[in-house]
Amino acid sequence: MKIGFIGLGIMGKPMAKNLLKAGHELRVYNRSKEPVEELVKAGATAAANAADAAKGVELVLTMLPNSPHVKSVMLEDDKVADHMEKGSAFIDMSSINPIASREIAAALAKKGIEMLDAPVSGGEPKAIDGTLSFMVGGKKEVFDKFEPVLKAMGSSVVLCGDIGAGNVTKLCNQTIVAVNIAALSEALMLGRKAGVDPEAIYRAIRGGLAGSTVMDAKAPMILDRNFKPGFRIDLHIKDLNNVMDAAKSVDSPIPLTAQVFEMMKVLHGDGKGQCDHSALALVYEKLANTEIARG
Repeated sequence: MKIGFIGLGIMGKPMAKNLLKAGHELRVYNRSKEPVEELVKAGATAAANAADAAKGVELVLTMLPNSPHVKSVMLEDDKVADHMEKGSAFIDMSSINPIASREIAAALAKKGIEMLDAPVSGGEPKAIDGTLSFMVGGKKEVFDKFEPVLKAMGSSVVLCGDIGAGNVTKLCNQTIVAVNIAALSEALMLGRKAGVDPEAIYRAIRGGLAGSTVMDAKAPMILDRNFKPGFRIDLHIKDLNNVMDAAKSVDSPIPLTAQVFEMMKVLHGDGKGQCDHSALALVYEKLANTEIARG
């Protein structure tokens, strides 16, 4: 399939590479040139700009930071939608406000362009090995047509409902991940302060009811004090801000999420916004004046 791919960041670049490996033809664009050059070496064609990435393709994919970026690229500054052919489709894999997804879909529908919102979970490691989880919103017939494309990048692809449902599901995912990392950090600090090796605690409980994918991904990072970003604090702040907006719009209580949101903002204020979200452990280290580490 001929695909235009816009946004080759930490997640987008490996996702695009997996599409190439699956045999798709890619026209790629990114504001910085280095990832474009890397994709061209892997077999993609470089687009001169975002609009150029949409020319002559059946499908446009975006992997961008937030709602304003997607709206700018598709409808406002870059006006990618104006360069897409009637009958083509757009899949936004960014994590954005579901209200924005519905607004973009409505504008595209007037041009005869279908849309899916399909945010992902799994971070950079799963983007690299093609095992991301896709949460998708849109028409079933559109989903059925493009599901094989998404499966070239992910091991789980689930249609959650109409347009916007993918991003609602992603917000739920980000709530669970954030609260889990905070709870994990809180527990490991309790163990450390009580004189028990946090690594032993992790090994002992990971196979029981408290065990989780979040724990297995983040506990080793916390224990090694390795906060190299797989998913940055600042991006999780963006997601939780969207959670706060969505929860307010439907009058849903989110006291735990609100507390973790404030903790992440403290980290941003401390200059840790570019760290992995496992850096939530640093809030507890600051409060306890104690490091969580192996040994």
